[in-house]
Amino acid sequence: MRIGHELGPTARRSPVTRDADAFWVLSPGVGAIRPATIPEPGPDEVVVRTLHSAISRGTESLVFRGGVPESERVRMRAPFQDGDFPGPVKYGYLNVGLVEEGPRRLRGRTVFCLFPHQTRYVVPAAAVTLVPDDVPAARAVLAGTLETAINLAWDAQPWIGQRIAVVGAGMVGACVARLLAGIPGTEVTLVDVDPERSGVAEGLGVGFALPGAAPTGCDLVVHASATSAGLQLGLDLLAPEGTVWDLSWYGERPVSLTLGGSFHSGRLAIRASQVGTIPSTQRSGRTFADRLALALRLLRDPAYDVILTDRSPFTELPAVLSDIAAGRRPGLCHVIDYGSESVSRDRSR
Repeated sequence: MRIGHELGPTARRSPVTRDADAFWVLSPGVGAIRPATIPEPGPDEVVVRTLHSAISRGTESLVFRGGVPESERVRMRAPFQDGDFPGPVKYGYLNVGLVEEGPRRLRGRTVFCLFPHQTRYVVPAAAVTLVPDDVPAARAVLAGTLETAINLAWDAQPWIGQRIAVVGAGMVGACVARLLAGIPGTEVTLVDVDPERSGVAEGLGVGFALPGAAPTGCDLVVHASATSAGLQLGLDLLAPEGTVWDLSWYGERPVSLTLGGSFHSGRLAIRASQVGTIPSTQRSGRTFADRLALALRLLRDPAYDVILTDRSPFTELPAVLSDIAAGRRPGLCHVIDYGSESVSRDRSR
């Protein structure tokens, strides 16, 4: 989930005739591709043609279902969101495209931007980050998710040789597991209820366990399943005085925990890590732009490709997100491909 970023939407200007299409959540449970008109770029702006975007399953499913609490609707705004919750709203933040117009240093380059699902768009040049030449464009959609993992590492400050469990083998959990596995001597176990995620863990170079077989006595637990059961399991896996770092966002769903066991006697802790704020230990020398550029450099690692489990054309996005939000389409990162500029208007689901 990306909120609280310092870049806002572009200023409103008189649009010119430029063809584009965008995905909108019209109302809870209803999405459609609608035509968009983009403005003429200013001297410090870029025109980007989207190559790929990705669906952030947890957050975008909540948005699609209309599950953003009223109290969080301002904080939950994406950097280039149009409209308001619960809808109509244009939402998303994992976009990789090609710069067609703009400053010479960016023209013709592949960039990442925190922009919704749209075929072409105009943003300030400062809002795009160059994708390294040796990072495939489709893999680069993971940059926003890997930022979450980097922020978690800055928050939790794992050390050499720790025993670490990551509960929840979705996009976020998988990125966290791979990142933390790079610390010398760590023993990282990815824990999930789906036994088929063992193949993902193998591709990431980490261990795998079903909840009943997960290792106990962990020095650090990262929770990313967005369920009460997952958070409870995280507490149960901790060594005394350990901390569960929770990356999940629950929307309006209540969370129930049993704290009558070792929670008090073991002096256990639950802390939140949220990507919209850089940890205080890093604020003096790190910016949002620094963190995003670091994520893109780390994506030179081909192991992250195992997280890219599904792909669909942009024209199918309304049906795809409807299926994901309803739990009918399992997987990790679902990549949306923009191979054609010809889009059927008003395709709804």
